Amino acid sequence: MVTALAAPLLLLSSFPAGAAAILAGAAEEPAAETAEPAANGAIEAERDANEDQRIAERIRGIYAAIDTLSRVEVAVEQGVVTLSGTVAQPEQVEQAAAIAGRVAGVVTVDNQIERDVAVSTNIAPAVETIMGQARGLLRALPLLGVALVVAIFVIWLTSWLSNRRSLWRRVSPNGFVAELLGSAVQFVGVLFGIYLALKILGATALLGALLGIGGVIGIAIGFAVRDTIDNYISSVMLSLRQPFRANDHVVIGDDEGRVVRLTSRATILMTLDGNHLRIPNATVFKAVILNYTRNPQRRFEFDLGVDADDDPVDAMKVGVEALCALDFVLSDPAPVAHIMQVGDSNIVIRFLAWLDQEETDFLKGRSLAIRAGKLALEDAGFALPEPIYRLRMDPRSAPVTTIAPERGEGSPSPAARQQRTIDNAATDLRPESHVAQLVDRERAETGDDLLDSGRPIE
Repeated sequence: MVTALAAPLLLLSSFPAGAAAILAGAAEEPAAETAEPAANGAIEAERDANEDQRIAERIRGIYAAIDTLSRVEVAVEQGVVTLSGTVAQPEQVEQAAAIAGRVAGVVTVDNQIERDVAVSTNIAPAVETIMGQARGLLRALPLLGVALVVAIFVIWLTSWLSNRRSLWRRVSPNGFVAELLGSAVQFVGVLFGIYLALKILGATALLGALLGIGGVIGIAIGFAVRDTIDNYISSVMLSLRQPFRANDHVVIGDDEGRVVRLTSRATILMTLDGNHLRIPNATVFKAVILNYTRNPQRRFEFDLGVDADDDPVDAMKVGVEALCALDFVLSDPAPVAHIMQVGDSNIVIRFLAWLDQEETDFLKGRSLAIRAGKLALEDAGFALPEPIYRLRMDPRSAPVTTIAPERGEGSPSPAARQQRTIDNAATDLRPESHVAQLVDRERAETGDDLLDSGRPIE
């Protein structure tokens, strides 16, 4: 009886241990199934025996779908793919290796593919490609024709607008700026026409490439023709901020003359000798410009020397009175005189006076003023000494006896003074107008000029 009861008790006592073992086994099996995969790039320690075959079949299937890779042979062992065979182009070798490397389970690719250099193998695909492109071009001819018509129409329209000078003259009174605006409209029209044509053809990406190439070429050309660009920009600035008028008497740097015209490239001067002088606008824009015409009143000056024994203040007074007596010398501002230096044999006095260039020629007036000052000083008894030189005579030479004239002995008599006086009213002091007339005549014959008399001088 005890033995019969002990057997069930032993079975019940062993049940928890067995259940625990069963539950533990059940827990271990899902853990094995849900184990984390190998880290990215790590090679698995164990592989399925049929995995190499599956990899090989997958790669062969992909190659079979690509005509250019259909002759590539594939062998797989332990995840190492070996490619062999021939292809027509070098880039197809890299394509086959890239495709094989992307298949899951591939450890590495041993690429042993060679290029087939046979003429028949390489010529036929090339001819077929060219023929395919030609057929595609023929099919696209109607669309290409529409794109060309649209581009030509847009370019023609903007070109017609750019040539409407009256329109751009209303936008900008400056002729050079109006021409610049017309050119800019035409340039934008050409770009827009090309863009529309490429948009219709579905090749707008090509426009970006063209603009990139054009930008690089533009930078290179800009460095090559930077002087020309500098001159062009200077022309724009001179036309906007005009420093002179036509027929103005100017000095630009070391060049002097009267302004004939301002063109888009150069400033044309007529020298006082009657010759044409063309100065690049870049040089004019950077140069120091002296304009004699803007202010009709102009000051002239000259130096006269009196004897060191004479009173320079009296000489200054006599010379100033002589200048005031001249009709063409302005009284406001009045003539003045200054002592410039005291030399060994004379005292240099500088006389300054003003005249009106619109009524009196500058050089003629200055010349008569010098003569009037000299005569006035001589008539007042002032000597205008000549330079004194010290000579050493050779004692072996025969002495030469000379009689030095007494001071004042060479002074002219009152009758001679009266004969050498001039009638200022009878002297022609009108400004020289021959060069100015030549400029007016040439400007009347040629209308190409950017100078605008309506713009202020700056």
